[in-house]
Amino acid sequence: MTQQLQAVPAKIPPFQPHVDFDAGLISRLSKSGPRYTSYPTADRFTESFGYRDYLHAVADRRTRGNARPLSLYLHIPFCDTVCYYCACNKIVTRNREKAATYLAYLKREVAMQGALFAGMNDVEQLHFGGGTPTYLSDAQMGELMDHLRRCFRFAPDAIGEYSIEVDPRTVSVERVHSLRAQGFNRISLGVQDFDAEVQKAVNRIQPEEETRAVIAAARAAGFRSVSIDLIYGLPKQTPQTMTATLAKVVAADPDRIAVYHYAHLPHLFKPQRRILEQDMPDSDAKLRMLQMCIERLTAAGYVYIGMDHFAKPEDDLAIAQRQGRLHRNFQGYSTHADTDLVSCGVSAIGAVGATYSQNVKTLDAYYDALDRNDLPVARGTRLGMDDVLRRTVIQKLMCQFELSISTIEQAFPVVFRQYFAAELAQLAAMEEDGLVVVNGDWISVSSKGRLLIRNVCMVFDRYLATRSAEPHYSKTV
Repeated sequence: MTQQLQAVPAKIPPFQPHVDFDAGLISRLSKSGPRYTSYPTADRFTESFGYRDYLHAVADRRTRGNARPLSLYLHIPFCDTVCYYCACNKIVTRNREKAATYLAYLKREVAMQGALFAGMNDVEQLHFGGGTPTYLSDAQMGELMDHLRRCFRFAPDAIGEYSIEVDPRTVSVERVHSLRAQGFNRISLGVQDFDAEVQKAVNRIQPEEETRAVIAAARAAGFRSVSIDLIYGLPKQTPQTMTATLAKVVAADPDRIAVYHYAHLPHLFKPQRRILEQDMPDSDAKLRMLQMCIERLTAAGYVYIGMDHFAKPEDDLAIAQRQGRLHRNFQGYSTHADTDLVSCGVSAIGAVGATYSQNVKTLDAYYDALDRNDLPVARGTRLGMDDVLRRTVIQKLMCQFELSISTIEQAFPVVFRQYFAAELAQLAAMEEDGLVVVNGDWISVSSKGRLLIRNVCMVFDRYLATRSAEPHYSKTV
């Protein structure tokens, strides 16, 4: 069941992106919890949802005459080398034949999805993630992009948002220009840290000059947006090394910056076992680094979007947030809220109508499904009304830091204060800590509570009510 929110009442409070850092509060309240790139979260997907359920979701879309545009995600799982911190679904190999085989099967899945959405296959957003998408050669990438255009109708460059994650170590200046010519208009660069000792500790040697050259090439090629990814909490990191890295990042002048908290879970992710425990910064140092990131980036003019994202005030993310259009999906914050997400590749997660679906996670299972002419859906879930309602509440809080109760009541058959009586009681305790304000028609997250937004959203997560957050979640801050 899907619902469309009606217009927000005219007296909506002005959005204020300010965030206050309260180290004591964060230390006391930070705990393991979901990142809410979806609700229900992916760990709630089940194998009882399969390929045929996905077909029904697409058929429902067609029956209802849903003219919403699509967002496409393609997962390229290959990497040349392993970065010790990485928790992505990846395959580390130098055997390029594996990529050629994978590309052939990926194109088959794209063609099947294109046929499935025939007549309603307008695309306004595309994202390539990995792994390392630029593991594919220039010719392979061009071939894949041409294939996508044969299977889907893409919005013009000025309208569509077509992004790719790039490891600066894998591309030349010429390759960056080629990516732009192939249709990408946004580029995201994995940097993590500029410090040489930190890079050595995580097995990712990446000179600053190499990264700066890729950024300059992206600007010269006409990319609309350049983004840099950083991680705090890595081995050998200190507040001093972070100061130097931030100065270099600000000097590079990207449009967006993501600063992720490193989740050290070696029992789940084998490469992390190569990180020495004695090299890890302690909790106090990590908090100081986070505070430094917020203060330095906001002082440099970046807007705190939420979670771990910053953007220039004129960037589309910041504009979407000011206009109430910001959305959150499996790639993080997005400007395209009113789309269905079609995902291709191993482990890729899609969202069509009131369903989520995830592909199989191994190459063998992926190839076997496509050889049977089946889409490689392994699991997923169909959302009920309660799920859609709670997803809407969590989305609003994650993206806007505020929620109009009357707007929710207009879109769903509930009396908010009755339906969420238990949740409002929990928010009352958070109100005492200064995280939120519940006043009349509005639930507002305070400037101090914005860093703990995951804690606030966990209150509305029905699946956490019966069992506590599990250790595979990262810390909320």
